[in-house]
Amino acid sequence: MLNFSRRLACAALAAALAGPALAQPAAPDAARPQKLVIGLLPTESAPTVMRLNEPLRAYLEARLKMPVEVVVGANYAATSEALRFGRLDIAYLGPVTYILQSQHAGLEPFARPSHAGVGPTFQATIIVPAASKAQSLADLKGGEIAFGDPASTSGTWAPRWQLLHEGLISGRDYTLRVLGAHDAVALAVVNGKVAAGGLSKPILNRLIKEGKIDPAKVRVLQDSPPIPEYIWTFRAGLDPAFKEEVRKAFLEIKDPAGLGVFRAEAFIPAVDADVDRVRNWIAAIQAVSAQTAWRPAP
Repeated sequence: MLNFSRRLACAALAAALAGPALAQPAAPDAARPQKLVIGLLPTESAPTVMRLNEPLRAYLEARLKMPVEVVVGANYAATSEALRFGRLDIAYLGPVTYILQSQHAGLEPFARPSHAGVGPTFQATIIVPAASKAQSLADLKGGEIAFGDPASTSGTWAPRWQLLHEGLISGRDYTLRVLGAHDAVALAVVNGKVAAGGLSKPILNRLIKEGKIDPAKVRVLQDSPPIPEYIWTFRAGLDPAFKEEVRKAFLEIKDPAGLGVFRAEAFIPAVDADVDRVRNWIAAIQAVSAQTAWRPAP
């Protein structure tokens, strides 16, 4: 039988894939809205996400000359579903969240951050307690590994692909523990609650820089390959002229504070094909999961 954490992961992922059964899409509003509503993923606590993104919100409000509201979803699926059903105008979605929700709605990616030296990519990382005897991912076999939200690219899918690449399959070779957010994963590793944890490397670095994580208590076991960056995405039915205003506001931003939380030199255009690498990872994990799901113990 699946343990509680794995059941929770399956349920949350099913919600992301299926969407709410009874909810009806909001009627598309082709007029320029009176307010821009932005959706953000709960990569950390909602107050932290709001604080970090306040410079961007203020920039957009001044540039567009209209109120701008930031909404942090209860989980990744909640944010993407709110975009799908017209309760948000734009949202900043990770590749997996975007891929899952775009199967059900005509979402339109329009911008993504680009960084010095690496372009529009970032990395996940798998960390262990500093005192861990593990020297490779193979050494984690039989342990409990913490992950973030089930729809998180760097908090779940990229680390799971890293483990799969080394021959470790969730439910067979390690126990998957869902903790919901990157900072929760880091703290679980620091406190020795799990054998390892997968999370966003930029978030880990910031947690260390802000003094929230003691670098002497964790050790990086393996970084992921480059991951296509998060993408800013329009909901379906938004006024085309207004979309162009928003697009230009992002692509022309020069404000260091607005770019700072994204560690970005600039925002550059984004298209659906930008996340194809992640589609391949999802397919690989799902194929193996289908082969091993509900197989009786030997």
